[in-house]
Amino acid sequence: MDYNAGETNRQICGQGRQYTMEGMIGLLGINLLALVVLMTFGWIVSLPIRNVTVVDSLWGLGFVLTAWLSFFLADEGYAGRQWLVTLLTTFWGLRLSIYLSIRNWGQGEDPRYAKWRIASGTKFWRISLFKVFWLQALFLWVIALVIQVPQPASQPDYLTLWDGIGTGVWLVGFVLESIADRQLQRFKANPHNKGKVFNQGLWRYSRHPNYFGEFLIWWGLFLIACNVPHGWWTIISPIVMTVVLTKMTGIPLTEASIMKARPGYRDYIARTNSFIPWFPKRSSHE
Repeated sequence: MDYNAGETNRQICGQGRQYTMEGMIGLLGINLLALVVLMTFGWIVSLPIRNVTVVDSLWGLGFVLTAWLSFFLADEGYAGRQWLVTLLTTFWGLRLSIYLSIRNWGQGEDPRYAKWRIASGTKFWRISLFKVFWLQALFLWVIALVIQVPQPASQPDYLTLWDGIGTGVWLVGFVLESIADRQLQRFKANPHNKGKVFNQGLWRYSRHPNYFGEFLIWWGLFLIACNVPHGWWTIISPIVMTVVLTKMTGIPLTEASIMKARPGYRDYIARTNSFIPWFPKRSSHE
């Protein structure tokens, strides 16, 4: 294995010639700047319409942007893995962005942001730049480490078993998330279901099958990233995503708002697993 003078390289995961740490830092820096620009554009759009929910649509697009920038910025890299990571990210990101855009169209500002707007008063327009748009840019960039690090790695110069396993885990997650979103979308589209709790399809086995699908997507991408030198530390990506989904803006905030609008949701909680799909529990009176 060759080490060039002045380079700080170390083989962590995988075999063969390393890409330079300086090159990796440069790629990460450009991607972070691009995400800040993207989110700043979203903030500008949100000002005249007084609706920061547009950030939801930019979330998936930000990952797509990061994947393709990494693809073109990488001086080296095994093309098979580059295309694999980039296309998987693109399929997921575009689907999510389109779904959220359709879901949010004409619905007004997300109630969570609306409350924040009222509490912040006239300061919200500038607060939202830092605490909504730029904060999400930072989270996005950290989570996207798992799709940035594999791009410039020239070794292994073939698709490995871990690439296959990671793709398989990603595929299961993508299918679960897509089906769960579609099932919920169809349920909400029926006006007769207003105020009711959806507990059919995948939602019979998990209160948040879409989040579980996303969880699998990011752990699958990590298995691909761990193939390459320095790939082990991208475990921060699925860990951060898991914490966001289960402890931050995912399950806790979602369920807090649902319980106020749907009285039957408490019984649904008692019967149904929160995250990992499993058979529903029996009620105490059954």
